[in-house]
Amino acid sequence: MHQAVHLCYQYFGKACKGLWCELQQGHFFNEYNMEGVSAEFNEIYLELKPDNLAKTLSILKSSTAVRSLKIKLTRKHSACLTFEIESPSQTSLSRLCTHDIPVAVLPRRLWASYAEPRMPQFQVSCDLPPLRLLRPVVERMRALGPRLTVSASHAGRLLLRVESDQASVATHFCGLRTHPAGHGQDQEADQQQMFEVHVDIKPFAMFLAGDQFHPAKAVCNLIEDRMLHLFLIHEDITLQYFIPACSS
Repeated sequence: MHQAVHLCYQYFGKACKGLWCELQQGHFFNEYNMEGVSAEFNEIYLELKPDNLAKTLSILKSSTAVRSLKIKLTRKHSACLTFEIESPSQTSLSRLCTHDIPVAVLPRRLWASYAEPRMPQFQVSCDLPPLRLLRPVVERMRALGPRLTVSASHAGRLLLRVESDQASVATHFCGLRTHPAGHGQDQEADQQQMFEVHVDIKPFAMFLAGDQFHPAKAVCNLIEDRMLHLFLIHEDITLQYFIPACSS
């Protein structure tokens, strides 16, 4: 039996961006039964459209009362992730509402493409300020330009800057908790040295919307001139977000 459900989302445009989410099943399901491909490979990989899942979850959220929810993999006209929602009725009987989300069951030869990403070697890692304070700042910056410069130091200093033809706006945060640098990094490096990366401000703002989950902590790993590797850490959810550097 697996102890976690993993969600992986990635898309390709001018650059590759990715999202990796891990849900501890014990926090979400009273019963959890699964049989994978074999005893050795006790996993199932499914591919689905996020919009379909979001639509079903929004219906579930809007329901006034739900007695039970069962999610299972079924085969009807094609493979589906079936949501069986049991609600109370005015009679002694219950109402059962079923939603089928089409999915593709991925063969084992493709599993490696969906493995958890390796931790990139970073120059600096620090906790982010409270997201409820950071979100409105970044939203105002979005009106000035599409590119955000993120700089950080081992001394716990974080700088966010956006530039346009009309203005250059920067926000500074100090005293943030830092974490040991990646393997092979100089631990005696100048604590005040700033490392920076230029990223698209839109996906960064989307990451900050994770404040809705009330995370216990948000962490930013900075790989200079290459990537931001961001974490939202909750008691029962771990979310990783990868934002590549903007092409020059």
